[in-house]
Amino acid sequence: MEESGTAIRKWEDLDTDILVKIFQTFDIFELTSRIAHVCSAWRMACCDPLLWKTLDLSALDSNFIRIPHEPYVYVHGQSDKTVTQLLKIALNLSQGSIQTLIFRFNLYLSDEQLTYTAERCPLVKRIVMPAWNRIKKTGICKAINMWPHLESMTMPSIANPPYLLEEISKNCKNFSKLKIMGPFDMQFALSLVSYIPKLKVLSLRCSVVMRDALVTILDNLQDLEVLNISHCILVEACSPPLSKRVVKEIDPFIMNKANRLREFLVCMNDSCVMCQRARSDEGLMRWYRYEEGLWKSDEVRSLAL
Repeated sequence: MEESGTAIRKWEDLDTDILVKIFQTFDIFELTSRIAHVCSAWRMACCDPLLWKTLDLSALDSNFIRIPHEPYVYVHGQSDKTVTQLLKIALNLSQGSIQTLIFRFNLYLSDEQLTYTAERCPLVKRIVMPAWNRIKKTGICKAINMWPHLESMTMPSIANPPYLLEEISKNCKNFSKLKIMGPFDMQFALSLVSYIPKLKVLSLRCSVVMRDALVTILDNLQDLEVLNISHCILVEACSPPLSKRVVKEIDPFIMNKANRLREFLVCMNDSCVMCQRARSDEGLMRWYRYEEGLWKSDEVRSLAL
């Protein structure tokens, strides 16, 4: 087409690299629901690996209600369909390029959704998935088996950590960073020592941490470089008749053990807003109460979003 002697190029005739540059300014919802469906040229540009290093679903939550028995949440069927449809479109466009997966703290994936994702994301190095209510042991183990390049995980506290950490130990040789969003006890500490002894970075922020578990990882995770216990409730077991007590500050015994670390991040300040919130929530953070995106924070830069 010409007008006043000047050739007018159509949008679909733009160079692919220019389209990709423009599409990088859009989020996943815009890419999957609109842009990829405009024309074949735009769809081809939407498959560029530069757009799919990260699949970020941190703005998507489940429509659910809490129930008194396992898995303790019931997700509405239409909500599940929406997530499944989004995953299918995004994973088809990504063509196996995704290296980071991010799921919101109240996005409750099913085993089927997790398996479908894992099968199509063989290059994953980092996963952020704070909600596992509907994911069974077999589901997460199957996913871990498909992620040999996994290096970093953000996960909830779980009742039986050995099976998961053993699976990571067998399949993910470069695994080095872990964030646990929930209570950290002696069982978890011993499991880390047994199966992930080369762990370099650990964040337990805003959780209940047992003092003996803290001492165990400081004594036995010899490759640990960074430990974050900011805003944690540190609890010590006591002799009868008391069962436990809250430790108000880090004592010299622990500080001496932590001196070998490159970073030991601690905040147990009564005037700190996050410390106050952690105590109010009794170490089980109710992130929905607070500012949008606060759950993504971490004093450890490599674990923050």
